Amino acid sequence: MKINVLESKIVMSNDTSIHNYFGWPTVARLKDGRLAMVASGFRLAHVCPFGKCVISFSNDEGKTWSLPTPVIDTLLDDRDGGITAFGESSVIVTTFNNSVEFQREGGIAKYDNAPGGRKEVHLGRISYANGYLDIIENEHPDWGKYLGSLFRISHDNGTTFGDIVKIPVTCPHGPVEMSDGTLLYVGRKFSQNDQFRENEKHLACYRVFADGSYEIVSEIENVGEGFNSCEPYTFRMKNGKLICHIRMEGKENFSIFQSESLDDGKTWTKPHQLLPERGGAPAHIIEKDGVLISTYGYRKNPYGIRVMFSYDGGETWDTNHVLVDSEVSSDLGYPASVVLEDGNILTIYYARRNEDRTVPNNSCVIKQIIWNFEK
Repeated sequence: MKINVLESKIVMSNDTSIHNYFGWPTVARLKDGRLAMVASGFRLAHVCPFGKCVISFSNDEGKTWSLPTPVIDTLLDDRDGGITAFGESSVIVTTFNNSVEFQREGGIAKYDNAPGGRKEVHLGRISYANGYLDIIENEHPDWGKYLGSLFRISHDNGTTFGDIVKIPVTCPHGPVEMSDGTLLYVGRKFSQNDQFRENEKHLACYRVFADGSYEIVSEIENVGEGFNSCEPYTFRMKNGKLICHIRMEGKENFSIFQSESLDDGKTWTKPHQLLPERGGAPAHIIEKDGVLISTYGYRKNPYGIRVMFSYDGGETWDTNHVLVDSEVSSDLGYPASVVLEDGNILTIYYARRNEDRTVPNNSCVIKQIIWNFEK
């Protein structure tokens, strides 16, 4: 397999502000032919209370993008932007939020006290974030209504969106469109502390309708003791087969497992491992000319993005092909892809500009690569 990277550039950033952290993006082709990209943006750090789920559009196959605009902006941190087009002109955008307590304990104070930074800057950011969290707790006692997994639906290709709706599951890239125009949302049952719960079924499958209502369909069993299922992405093949790639974590594991469904998500096979331990995750799947393509983040040095291919409908995978291996930090990944009109593939992901925390504007940005492959 030969991979040809044709272009690499930054497509979402905010260099003139301390709110310059963007992460966890998704890209999709809308029903009107445009591309749309969502991410969590205008943050201070990996965990902080200032995140907004933002959206950008491209009318020219990713050559240019509109400025990121908030589409879900609650009092909380609005992480993991997912997007799926469905029906005739509908779009769903997904995100999730952590609690105020989680952001105090695991947020700015934790990440900004890491080695290598300017202490006075870190203390200022910590005070800034905690002051905002104080306002939430003291002036907005109903903040809990935003805690969990959220979505909004548009019926005019992303021009306007309806009310924010809460759903019991979350996944980074959003649901998949089914043959009848509804959505199947396979996600992790929401848990604000995300603790290991041995032998529980962590993943559930919901049908989402155009009006925003939903119903549970099934669950996917956990692999077993010592494993934690999270951050799935589900792809529907033309023959109706559903393939779900699952981020599986354990004490020494960070890998992708696969589960399949042949009955529209009513039942699922037990997940089986695709990558070795520390092999990378989470994943996003597309199809081009009968080949399934799953991109995923690689958080060991050399840091970057990798891809696997399946030529037999997901039965077997040719794994560990390098798309990017020149990033500077393990704070990266969550790639998502679309096939362009010219046959090339556009993949977006997030990455840190510089590992040195003393460098001004050492933010995380959304990057785009355009590439193709030859068998």
